[in-house]
Parts: sequence; C-alpha cells; structure tokens
Amino acid sequence: MLQVNFENINQLSFLSNEAYKSLRTNIQFCGSEIKVICITSCLPNEGKSNVSFNLAMSMAESGKEVIFIDADLRRSVIVGRYKPDREVLGLTHYLSGQNSLEDVLYKSNIDNLDMIFTGPIPPNPAELLGSDNFIDLIKMFRNIYDYIIIDTPPIGSVIDSAIVAEQCDGIVMVIEANAISYKFAQRTIKQLEKAHSRILGAVLNKYESNKKAYGYKGKKYKRYYRYYESY
Repeated sequence: MLQVNFENINQLSFLSNEAYKSLRTNIQFCGSEIKVICITSCLPNEGKSNVSFNLAMSMAESGKEVIFIDADLRRSVIVGRYKPDREVLGLTHYLSGQNSLEDVLYKSNIDNLDMIFTGPIPPNPAELLGSDNFIDLIKMFRNIYDYIIIDTPPIGSVIDSAIVAEQCDGIVMVIEANAISYKFAQRTIKQLEKAHSRILGAVLNKYESNKKAYGYKGKKYKRYYRYYESY
C-alpha cells in the first residue's frame, strides 16, 4: 500500500478531543452493524470535512481499523487543509476506471487510518458515486475495516450525499450553530429519509460556550462539537 504523511495535523484542544471521544462512543453504541458512516451537512462551510476527518482519527486512535473516503467530489478541502507530502490520486481516478484501487489507496502516518482522496473534479460526480464500482468498493471495505467514514457534499446543495447514503449504515449531520434554520434542517433530513437512510444523529458545530469546563478556570472556550443526539 502507498504511504502518505500529513504535514498539517493540529493537536485538538482538550474539550474538542473529549467531544470527539463522546461522538465516537455514541456511534459505537448505535450497534456493531454500524460500520459505514456518511457525514454530511445542510450547506457548505459548516465544518463537516473537519468533523469527518477528526472522527476518523479518533476511531483510529482507539485501535479500530479505519478508512476515510473523501467523496466530496465537487469541493474537497482535505488535501489543501491537511497537506499530504506527495501528489495523490483519488476516488474519481478509480471510479472512472483510469486507475486501480492499489493506485488510490494510501496508508497514512496516523496509526490504523487509511485514506482515499477525491482526485480531480469530474463532470459527473453523482453518476460516479452511484456506479457499481463505488457499490462494490464499499462492500469490499466492509470485510477489511472496522469503520468506513465517508465525507460527502452538503445535502442541501446537491444529491450526492443521498446517493452515498444508500450504501451506508448511518448518517451524521453536521450543523453550524446559529447558521441553519430548524425548518431547513428538517427539509434536508426528510430528503435523506426519502433515500431510506438511517440518521444516527447530529453534531452541533462552531458552538461557543461560556461555561467553565472541568479542570479549567475563568476562560471562554469554543466548543466545536457540542452534542450528538439520536433521532
């Protein structure tokens, strides 16, 4: 397997790290059959890619074998944000038949975490994600990894997430605090339910709390990952 090293992995704050552990634990308590997890949001810039990647890292740090698939084929930020130390091929290369799986599957410098990046933006992202190649890929990975974390585009913008969700065991919605209306969030949830998707819960992102955290005094902390609730 090809090796890739990330050059821009920032250490999480105590509160963020604890919140990811809580998110990880809640997902594990959803049942052992929940292995393939789709992460989406209502709109762009709510932080879903950051949540997806850090959740994958948290699961890998707990000793689980994890693969992170960047399936946001329209506007990925993973390469630009975490800066792999080499040029990488990605999911679009594989799904379009240009390259083999061995060419696009990477072992990262994070223990237990493998990666598939997006690759170049294709003219037909929804068709690629609905293809037999993608379906067969997920089926194969189920027998190899403990968890498959898939970052997808915002469901409020394009249909890609609903297509991916058909192959997943559950969906986690990332919602930015004070940015998305209740009615709009409900509309996006109904759209996922039409695809017979199981919504595991929601992560409230970019939430600021003035409450004192255990072990800290007198400071205001930005609590990025506030809660995880089942519907």
